Amino acid sequence: MAYPWHSRAFEALLTRRDRLPHALLLRGREGIGKLAFAEAVARALLCESPQAGGRACGQCVACAWMEQGSHPDFRRLVPESFAQPVAAEPGGEKKPSEQIQIGQVREIGDFIVMTSHRGRAKVVLIHPAETLNVHAANALLKNLEEPPPRTTFLLVAHRWHHLLPTIRSRCEQVVLAAPSHAEARDWLGRQKLRDAELALAQAGGAPLLALKFDEDYWRQREALLTAITSPGFDSLSTAEQVRETAPALVVSWLQKWAFDLVSHKVTGRVRYNPDLSDAVAAAAARLDLIEALRFQRHMVRLQRIVPHPLNTRLFLEQLLLTYAALLRRSPGALPA
Repeated sequence: MAYPWHSRAFEALLTRRDRLPHALLLRGREGIGKLAFAEAVARALLCESPQAGGRACGQCVACAWMEQGSHPDFRRLVPESFAQPVAAEPGGEKKPSEQIQIGQVREIGDFIVMTSHRGRAKVVLIHPAETLNVHAANALLKNLEEPPPRTTFLLVAHRWHHLLPTIRSRCEQVVLAAPSHAEARDWLGRQKLRDAELALAQAGGAPLLALKFDEDYWRQREALLTAITSPGFDSLSTAEQVRETAPALVVSWLQKWAFDLVSHKVTGRVRYNPDLSDAVAAAAARLDLIEALRFQRHMVRLQRIVPHPLNTRLFLEQLLLTYAALLRRSPGALPA
């Protein structure tokens, strides 16, 4: 089912269940429940005994197949890395692709021209749509231009601006909002999450991301932030200390830390690290605002390349040396 904060948008969409366009682009921030929304729409479209209002009944054959993940008129496109681990090839390791490949889209082309098994709708769910590589996106475009009747594409995207403009133009865009702070906090409280306020702050208000933070996350975060706020902060020894931590996490923590430094200097408020507000204030007092802004912008740019560092150790060392340069307030030491 769609999450409570999306119930109005879901009901509004189902009021025109029989008049929906052939492609919907469900977009919004990561971690707010867009995938659950898309799955609920797919179930409603495929249900053979829909309830009043158009929701799936949960009892018919089609609903049972959807529950088992075996409905013959439903296809899901995700990167290989989202599925089961791929076995290593002889002589080396095969890393699962983080993109949706053209071969997957071609299989969808074969699927949509087939007659529906149940004589009803066919649904294709693509998630995250921005992971379509260039060739896959172009192949999908052909399917979106003239799909067979009663075929619906549901594209779910966090970074929808990365999609080809021609794909966006062929979809009706549905913007799904994040829940209010109170809604997200109360929902997380019902999930029995420890320190829901801090988890929600770290997730930037996205409750499903907050649920993913495990004990390792908090332990590694504490280790990094304790190191960079200590009087004897040493960038190289800290890089060694966090070398087993995923670089994407390190960049994420430093990006959030940088945001809080800038926010505190400008507004006196902290967004992501309320448990360390005193440390943020102390660090912010030492910094030049322009240099802090440059560092924050650098962290945002690194988000795009961090999944594929050529040398993880050197990447972490350079990252922390850059932060050390910021603390020294060295003009020109940071990337422009």
